[in-house]
Amino acid sequence: MATISLQNYTLVITGAPYSSQAPQTALSFAKAAIAAGHTVDRVFLYGEGVHLASSLSAPPSDEHHWADQWSRFLSDNAISGVACIASALRRGLVNDSEQKRYELPANNIREPFIIAGLGEWVEGSMTSSRVLYFHGGD
Repeated sequence: MATISLQNYTLVITGAPYSSQAPQTALSFAKAAIAAGHTVDRVFLYGEGVHLASSLSAPPSDEHHWADQWSRFLSDNAISGVACIASALRRGLVNDSEQKRYELPANNIREPFIIAGLGEWVEGSMTSSRVLYFHGGD
């Protein structure tokens, strides 16, 4: 009987919800990995992928709400969700501290996502057995 080696993954999502399949495919993979006994250490959003962490997305009621589904999945499985700070700021996503720093009228990062630097991606690359990228196809 073959022994299955359990893996721990860092997922990097660079494709935006609603304009790419990246967030949907990554979520399907993450659910399957957890169901098979593997672990997902963190999900790192980069480039257009940071839109997944916006608390202001409101898709029509007959469409999937990918940001909400990701938030619930991360919370339910105690997985860290990180949006790259440079990508987030360029795209108008800010947390409480960046709101104060730039004197902006509001913040819009969806819980449980946080904003952090590329060091989170580097750490995930070093500590996970696999890093998987889900690109937007651009």
